[in-house]
Amino acid sequence: MSAEPRHPWLVLIGLSFGVCVTNGFARFAYGLILPAMKAELHWTYAQAGWLNTANAIGYIIGAVITMVMISRMNPSYLFNLGLVSTALCLFATGHDEALWWQTMWRILAGMFGAMSFSTAGALTAQLFQSDPKRNALAIAILFGFGGGLGIVLAGAALPLMIDYWGNGSWPWAWTIIGLTCFVMLPLSFWAALQVRPPAQKQRQKPDLPLRAMLPELLGYAGFGLGYIVYFTFLSAWMTEQGSGAWLISATWVMLGLCLCLSPFVWRPVLARFSGGIPLAMILTGIALGSVMPVIWPKGLGLVISATVFGLCVFMSPGAVTSFVRQNLTPHSWGAAISLFTVVFAIAQTVGPYAAGLLGDLTGNIGTSLIAASAILLAGAGCAVLQPTLKSADA
Repeated sequence: MSAEPRHPWLVLIGLSFGVCVTNGFARFAYGLILPAMKAELHWTYAQAGWLNTANAIGYIIGAVITMVMISRMNPSYLFNLGLVSTALCLFATGHDEALWWQTMWRILAGMFGAMSFSTAGALTAQLFQSDPKRNALAIAILFGFGGGLGIVLAGAALPLMIDYWGNGSWPWAWTIIGLTCFVMLPLSFWAALQVRPPAQKQRQKPDLPLRAMLPELLGYAGFGLGYIVYFTFLSAWMTEQGSGAWLISATWVMLGLCLCLSPFVWRPVLARFSGGIPLAMILTGIALGSVMPVIWPKGLGLVISATVFGLCVFMSPGAVTSFVRQNLTPHSWGAAISLFTVVFAIAQTVGPYAAGLLGDLTGNIGTSLIAASAILLAGAGCAVLQPTLKSADA
């Protein structure tokens, strides 16, 4: 067991800032800028979805690199390398409208973001090791507060800015996001260096019980396939339904605030169950939140949708990290979390482009939200079959 850092809560805030950059900004703020880019650059839904698929392709590359390197390199260094590189990629995104330029930086942001995001979970798992309840809360806060903060900041500013300055201001949105990332870097750098991962007693690859973890892996794949559709196309759907900038902003701020609150909602569930029940419950909530904008596309329905979706969505990685911590030995945590990240990354690659194609074919992006909800429910059905691993001695 590694030594506890002197200021674990401050360390957790710093690591959460890293998730804010790699998730809240790098992956999900695009959904807020997409309607302006689509209108200004005359994109189809498939082209718009492609950029998040490109981001997901980069995420696969980064997740695989992390899985290979995490047993050979200090996770803190991987976290910091991924973080600063992601910030630079976001800053560069708005400097050219060409699709190849956008594609390149979305791929790189995904690649470096995966390095930082994968290792953030492994680093946070080292906090409060003697107190399982606090450990579960820390893991939940990492994903909930980290991603939620980014969405609150982006949701409060970007729709109103674009509405005031016009669709042509979308490059400034990326510049502002990049500058905000730079402000968060110092505390995140310091936090990662405070965590001392357990020393590797041997160099061989940890022996992961893949067959025993299959239901959880399949459930997490369903999460990757389904959740990204909502983040990518929610603002576009709202714009098509005639929603104004203030309603879009309010919906995303509510989404982000609920993400920040979600750790406290799910804390007892993550601490109580060590099998697949938490992930199954979370995926069911995400499915309901995903389909609600189509069923109830008015102001109140959209806010309720954001509330339900926000209270659940970022707890999926929290549930998986908690599952790994409760069922595997500490020296396997990094490799196991990296494996789950690779599975998730491969699955989420399909979602945005396929959803865009479906939206183009049907002339209604709401069809894609319905399909995503069905996939998420299937993932929940897989996850609920995951038992506690009998050999767990973590």
